[in-house]
Amino acid sequence: MKKDFKPYYAVIFTSTQKEHIEGYAEMANQMEALAKTQDGFLGMDSARNEVGITVSYWESLEAIKNWKQHTDHLVAQQKGRQDWYSWYNVKICKVERVYEFNL
Repeated sequence: MKKDFKPYYAVIFTSTQKEHIEGYAEMANQMEALAKTQDGFLGMDSARNEVGITVSYWESLEAIKNWKQHTDHLVAQQKGRQDWYSWYNVKICKVERVYEFNL
């Protein structure tokens, strides 16, 4: 592991969607753009098939809390529960080590 590696946090959002999700893609794009402007935001990975998974990376638990409580994000969360998701799960994890393979 690199000596300068600093642990950070991952928010893992796993979900299944309802059949009709009008407006979802636009809101998802808006939330990603907004997240990128937040203090402590480090990056994001996302994939969707039958189950979707989005992992956002943050410098601290405080940065995650601030993002969760952001006014525009609160609106998106409510719309998600009301209109788009049939189920979701959120996990917050501390990342202490990272490695990868790249051909």
